[in-house]
Amino acid sequence: MAPTEIEITADLVRDLLRDHHPDLAGLPLELGARGWDNQLWRLGDDLAVRLPWATLSADALLRKEHEWLPALAPRLPLPVPVPQRLSEPSERFPRPWLVTTWVPGTPADRAPATRAAEAADALAAFLTALHRPAPEGAPTGRDRGGPLAGHAEGFAQQLASAAELGLVPDPDAVRAVWEDAVTAPDWTGPALWLHGDLHPANVLTADGTFCGVIDFGDLFAGDPACDLAAAWLLLPDGAVDRFHEAYQPAPDPATLRRARGWAVLKALACLHIGEAGVRGRPGGKRTWGPPAHAALRRLTAMVHRPGSPASEK
Repeated sequence: MAPTEIEITADLVRDLLRDHHPDLAGLPLELGARGWDNQLWRLGDDLAVRLPWATLSADALLRKEHEWLPALAPRLPLPVPVPQRLSEPSERFPRPWLVTTWVPGTPADRAPATRAAEAADALAAFLTALHRPAPEGAPTGRDRGGPLAGHAEGFAQQLASAAELGLVPDPDAVRAVWEDAVTAPDWTGPALWLHGDLHPANVLTADGTFCGVIDFGDLFAGDPACDLAAAWLLLPDGAVDRFHEAYQPAPDPATLRRARGWAVLKALACLHIGEAGVRGRPGGKRTWGPPAHAALRRLTAMVHRPGSPASEK
């Protein structure tokens, strides 16, 4: 982590707009969110300003979105924040920043999807449209989208920590899901475009279903199992099977096994982030805990389901 030394305020954002985009400087401005990497400021009715503030990697991620997302956005059935203008570092603010379109909705960690069928269909349609072969030169996943075996040490540490904190009622069941996933055959198809970070804070809801997807900083090409894991974190109980039926082409058994492994990893990470503040540790996003608990409950229930891969081990 390398937080910027400059405090980002409405006055600073307004000054930056006057310097770089004077035609936008008079629009209404208000803070939208402080994310993991960036701050988001709503600009007028239809635009937003994204400024990196907490991690050094955010600079490259913003540039990647600016390069690739405008070409992908038109084919996606849910609204996404489309970069409009990239601003280079300046004396006033020594990091790049973006003006993007504004995507209305409430993050799913604060307003979970409740209309199971509609949400499953919306998520399946979005990922079906996104998961297309990426062109040569597309970014690759930093540590996602490849073999799960590379995450074995991280999984063990996350699970041990969660168990020590009392966050996981049945660590052995979680481990069984992981062991089944990590022994599944690797992806042998083409590298597909992936969002890469589909947790509940990056998917928006309205009227009980999904209405937008944000934060494409981890956009890359790789194994679709990484994104398919989102079904367990985002959907209401009983909707995952419908999602798998609606997603095309239908995922093969090995891909579903790997997706469960990615879902376990994501849920454990969200548990730690969600519970850290509750337990007095630095950070903490309390709304991340409930969907992570729900995902692990669904995933470990499969361990004891007759005929499931994990139950056969």
